[in-house]
Amino acid sequence: MKQCITEGANLPAWSSPISHAVVAGDTCYLSGQLAIDLDGNYVPGTSLEEARRAFQNIGHVLQASGFTLKDMVFVDIAFIDLADVPQVNTLFAELFDAGRRPARTVYQAARLPYDARIKVAGVAVRTSAGHPAAR
Repeated sequence: MKQCITEGANLPAWSSPISHAVVAGDTCYLSGQLAIDLDGNYVPGTSLEEARRAFQNIGHVLQASGFTLKDMVFVDIAFIDLADVPQVNTLFAELFDAGRRPARTVYQAARLPYDARIKVAGVAVRTSAGHPAAR
């Protein structure tokens, strides 16, 4: 059984007919998040500022889905400029504890919606306390 997360508290309004996330069993597949406010407006900034807001949105989507950032197993980050990766690496290190950081891909995109600088997507999995990944 799957559950589509399309709206909820602290979730940005989207103009597209897509889900913020789809939960299938113990896995949450997160759509790409941008620096969008709750009204669906793009909030431009530096790549670090946009990444912070995108991860904040990811956190809200995870919460609405019954997950947390600690459940993230994979993160996909699209940049307009790969020179911005080191700045976002500092945020990544703040958000995810060493030894529990999710796998990640980083790539440069020709263009993102709203001419955003960064887009973040990912996958989260609930783990039981006895599972090695939960330790």
